[in-house]
Amino acid sequence: MTLLTIQGCAPATPADADAITHPRHSVTLSTAQAVYRSYLGASDAAAAAGHAGQGLAAVSAAQWAQVKGQYTTLATAGTPVPRYRYSQPAFYVPALAGTPRWFVVAASRSTFTHGQLSAPVPTLLLFTQVNNIVPWTLSGSAVLDQPLPAIARDSDGYAVDVTTTDPSLLLRPDVVGATHAAVVDQGPASPAAAVVAAGPRTTGFFAAQSAQAAAEQAKGLRYSWLLQGSAFRQFELRLADGGALVLYTMYLNTTDEHPNLVAGAPIPVPAAFSPLLAVPTETGYHAVYANWTYEFAAIDPPAAASHAKLRVIGAQGAPAYGHAY
Repeated sequence: MTLLTIQGCAPATPADADAITHPRHSVTLSTAQAVYRSYLGASDAAAAAGHAGQGLAAVSAAQWAQVKGQYTTLATAGTPVPRYRYSQPAFYVPALAGTPRWFVVAASRSTFTHGQLSAPVPTLLLFTQVNNIVPWTLSGSAVLDQPLPAIARDSDGYAVDVTTTDPSLLLRPDVVGATHAAVVDQGPASPAAAVVAAGPRTTGFFAAQSAQAAAEQAKGLRYSWLLQGSAFRQFELRLADGGALVLYTMYLNTTDEHPNLVAGAPIPVPAAFSPLLAVPTETGYHAVYANWTYEFAAIDPPAAASHAKLRVIGAQGAPAYGHAY
């Protein structure tokens, strides 16, 4: 959610290096490094003060939805906002002209708690600027559970972007989210499973939700879930092997209800969602709704790759909305 300090950050690119970059580079490498450092300072100041307004001003899109819920939950519990440290960052800045401007940073993240650092986890950070008059913000992040493949770079060292309709990939990027969702919602029996690799964020999500549904059914309740797309923009970078890294936002919506929504014994609200209820006294006599916001990172292989499948290599999710009635 928030960052502490930059450790081992590569020095800013000299001004003369920026001067020789291709003229279509709307974001230089040194600009990306400056944006990253600025974000680290702003987000850590907000975390240290426990100031939700300052913290939310530094984020947008999926990250805003996650951070909003986290600040609310932590404030309700009286828990300090966590602070993070990141290792040596790698910058992937696409050679683009115009807006929106964006770039990706890869680094290992450790949580700083009571003077101690947790084990680092590899993380991707997505920074965006919608237009010239709004500030840069962190719009998404994903913790990786698989290695990040090599990102393609041009002769100037800039990353290569991919269009959402690129036909050279196994899946057009604009259908990656929907194909992923089909496996989460329907499991290995879904036709989409033929092109989506099993893993904790695909078949694993299905298994976990199915187990929850069975447990609720044993209580006489009906539990359902749906992974669905969002209106937030997705971003893609070319991989060295011709595939693409796809970053996209999805919502996981769950419903726990009495059959036919008849009134019955109160359905417990999950602890993580209690602070997010619009009214603290909301009671689930009929149903309880919960919504997570997730940022996913997936590898879309080249269409010509033999037996390749879409691989979801990382994610970060947090409760964003709850309602009971």
